[in-house]
Amino acid sequence: MSKDYYNILGVDKNANKEDVKKAFKKLAHKYHPDKEYGDEAKFKEINEAYNVLGDDNKRKQYDQFGATFNQQQQAGQAGQGGQGFGGFGGFQGAQGMHFDMDDLGDIFGDFFGFGGNKRGSRSRSNQRGEDIEAVLDVEFNEAVFGAEKDIQLKKKVVCEKCNGNGAEPGTKIETCKTCRGTGKIKKMQRTIFGQMQMESLCPECGGEGKTFAQKCSQCHGAGIYEKPTSLKIKIPAGINTGETIRLTGQGQAGERGGPAGDFYIQVRVKPHSKFERQDYDIHSQVEISFTQATLSYKIDVDTVHDKVKLKIPEGTQSGTVFKLKDKGVPHLEGRGYGDHLVKVKIKTPKNLNKEQKKTLRQLNI
Repeated sequence: MSKDYYNILGVDKNANKEDVKKAFKKLAHKYHPDKEYGDEAKFKEINEAYNVLGDDNKRKQYDQFGATFNQQQQAGQAGQGGQGFGGFGGFQGAQGMHFDMDDLGDIFGDFFGFGGNKRGSRSRSNQRGEDIEAVLDVEFNEAVFGAEKDIQLKKKVVCEKCNGNGAEPGTKIETCKTCRGTGKIKKMQRTIFGQMQMESLCPECGGEGKTFAQKCSQCHGAGIYEKPTSLKIKIPAGINTGETIRLTGQGQAGERGGPAGDFYIQVRVKPHSKFERQDYDIHSQVEISFTQATLSYKIDVDTVHDKVKLKIPEGTQSGTVFKLKDKGVPHLEGRGYGDHLVKVKIKTPKNLNKEQKKTLRQLNI
């Protein structure tokens, strides 16, 4: 009976190549034979499924032929002597199991200690610090005109006592005797490919290549520690809700001289009681009397900049929108301003006396 490779990987038949790859990696980590609850048989089955669904041509054949797909594959392999390379991207072996070389570090780096710049082989000494993300509430006018804000946070900083080397000042620093200064050790390890020589971080020095007799009393040998920090944030004029300010190098400190991460601040603008913002334009609404709408009048209108005189032409209808040019929000990191759009609403008179009602009837308007 043909195996259901989609079911083995837990993906839908319409899953794209990236989803198939993600599912394979997750299951490969879970069932790897070297893990405590690993399952070698299940691991091989998962790899077999990925070997087919991860290859466009093989997947197409599998979808088309189903139960006969494996037979065709086996016949093809028999014609080639059942061995050889599976192309430039990977190799075959270990009972027909296929791996893409780009995936090896992602999947097995944590176990074997290889994989380029993956976590399994990276020395702590060049670890970049993590980024920090935060949301900052700003007032409406602060977002329009810009402002400076002080932020208090607790983050990892380079230890000023040991200058980040992790040693108590005055302590002698020596080359690690276990790894002889390389920061890595080599050992033979059993894998599904047989005995292989693997590289891993030195457990004695943690990949630093150096040891010291006494750890720094402030950072406890880490070279970094958490410290309350105050940052002055410049809010650029014109910024809006959802936009982000990036402070390069203001994130968590990197270990042992590694670069610091960045600080990303997402802005959230508080609403205004009178104004509503749309991009760089500001909208507001004013009430005018029946007389003002009928005859020509000038009224005072509030904007974020100042009060302006707005001329109401004769016969203005309720709902008419007037544009106050360049009275809106300054363009972020650019020139010019948006506009202020004023919508007028005619206020219907109430509680008229008999004489006023009579006059309106005579006017018949």
